[in-house]
Amino acid sequence: MTQAHPRISKAVIPAAGLGTRFLPATKATPKEMLPVVDKPAIQYVVEEAVSAGLDDVLMITGRNKRPLEDHFDRNYELESALQKKGDAQRLAKVQESSDLATMHYVRQGDPKGLGHAVLCAAPHVGQEPFAVLLGDDLIDPRDPLLARMVEVQEQRGGSVIALMEVAPEQIHLYGCAAVEATGDDDVVRVTGLVEKPEASEAPSNYAVIGRYVLDPHVFDILRKTEPGRGGEIQLTDALQQLAQDEAPGGPVHGVVFRGRRYDTGDRGDYLRAIVRLACEREDLGPDFRTWLRSYVAEEM
Repeated sequence: MTQAHPRISKAVIPAAGLGTRFLPATKATPKEMLPVVDKPAIQYVVEEAVSAGLDDVLMITGRNKRPLEDHFDRNYELESALQKKGDAQRLAKVQESSDLATMHYVRQGDPKGLGHAVLCAAPHVGQEPFAVLLGDDLIDPRDPLLARMVEVQEQRGGSVIALMEVAPEQIHLYGCAAVEATGDDDVVRVTGLVEKPEASEAPSNYAVIGRYVLDPHVFDILRKTEPGRGGEIQLTDALQQLAQDEAPGGPVHGVVFRGRRYDTGDRGDYLRAIVRLACEREDLGPDFRTWLRSYVAEEM
């Protein structure tokens, strides 16, 4: 009989990065607030957590990240102005972000890497399993990856990471997992992890993407983890320890994601994500697709 494990309710979103790849736009604006069509990227991520049943959200922030807090707070002056104008549609959109979840914030004083950012969540999370969502990966709501990961963790315990098959020439851009098959087609057992290996050294073509469901034992490991690649405390190094046989907080399983993912961490992929999402919008798609076809035809 499958063992039941504690229900997950908390999500952690690291958002302390400097966004240097998007300079000068991110000089004064957090990269997480860059719009994807008409919503900031970070709102898509919070919506994903909430849709998976995680409505207690801790955001790990840094300097110049105050707009993130403002976005998920009430703006009474703006709401009052929209009410006076009778603009119920825009008023609903403004209020939506402040009503999404119970939001909490903590600052990562020094940018010491993803592992350190996750460790900053320890006092809030306590001894409960929790989810980590990276803001550069937007997952299409029609492909509920996080909900599936929560389900796997509740059934199997330990930690669960999201994996996606990529071309060998791209694996050096990701953490890479060594895996074993399980009885489920979309679930594998993770036996090892390597951070951004060269293609010739990669144990597979399964790349780690920005969704994790973690056992709280990861905090004990992160407290002892020395800086690794890039001089940063790597979450991958901690997960490598959790993946070992009989390790407290293990095992580690991977959910293989074959759905729609939008990468907003790269300028080119950010633009492609906007185009794809705009094309699929009922209110924007028809006219935008017509224009796009015409533009492509003229350019070709």
